[in-house]
Amino acid sequence: MSRHLERLLELDALLRCGQPYTAARLAEELEVSERTIRNDLAFLRDRFHAPISSNKKQGYHYTEPTWRLPSIFLSKGELFALTLGARMLQAYSGSTYAQDLHSAIDRLAERLPEKTWVDLQELSQERILFRSGAQVDLDPDIWHKLEGACQRQKTVEMIYYTASRDAVSTRKLDPYVLHIYRGTNPYVIGYCHQRQEIRWFRVDRIKQLQVLDNVFVLDPTFDAKDHLEMIFQHEAGGVPQTIIVWFDAPTAPYIRERRWHRTQEIQEHPDGSLTLRMVVGGLNDLKRWVLGYGKGAVVREPRELVEMVKSEIISMSTSYR
Repeated sequence: MSRHLERLLELDALLRCGQPYTAARLAEELEVSERTIRNDLAFLRDRFHAPISSNKKQGYHYTEPTWRLPSIFLSKGELFALTLGARMLQAYSGSTYAQDLHSAIDRLAERLPEKTWVDLQELSQERILFRSGAQVDLDPDIWHKLEGACQRQKTVEMIYYTASRDAVSTRKLDPYVLHIYRGTNPYVIGYCHQRQEIRWFRVDRIKQLQVLDNVFVLDPTFDAKDHLEMIFQHEAGGVPQTIIVWFDAPTAPYIRERRWHRTQEIQEHPDGSLTLRMVVGGLNDLKRWVLGYGKGAVVREPRELVEMVKSEIISMSTSYR
């Protein structure tokens, strides 16, 4: 933003506040000369047809309070993208950013022509809908503390609930990055002092969090993008191994239409079925993913994953007898 535009915005705010500002007081507030203020007032009148008047009682003021300075020079498409993006972020991150988003949108609305704003709001709210699926109960205070700890590279101590063991433990973590998986699953990824390796922790499972004074050194071998691309779904750890899964013809289109992993290779078969190969570490998410396709997916390798799926199917069959 140019200094001139910034000053015009500040001047606009002062003219709206209801105080009896003279040119001298405006110059003092904005730390410029009185001549500069008079030039700015003339610029607003001439360029934007601002309804500015002055008298002893009110000082400089707008005679039409509903007039707005068109100071946000964005296309209608760009304004719509901002409005839509705010709604999308709110839908996916829940209440964490709700207050900041509403404040930002309200401030944006003050600078837009009323009709333009109403049109954008109606379009974004009535014609394009966002549903985030199952929502998590995310504590905004814990999330914002993690944001700060990541930025300042501060170690945190947390009381963490592990769902798979139904147990609570105290952990120290060097938080490297925050990651929202599939829009509604918030994770913090970092170095776990207890396990002495990079681990993922669901932020909504953190019961208490304290940011410690000590500053950690980021592992120079850690690259967030590479780390996220190497894992399958959100399971980190494990020894990388080749995964081979066959999908029947009715299921194959759903596999072709997405890129599941950066190492994936697809082998097409004459009957319309396909075989997916990829190198992944960690098998639990893979097991759940394969089971989600029912009889349309069959694991070929590794043997460990084959046995995991078979065991789950047998247990499920027992439950439904």
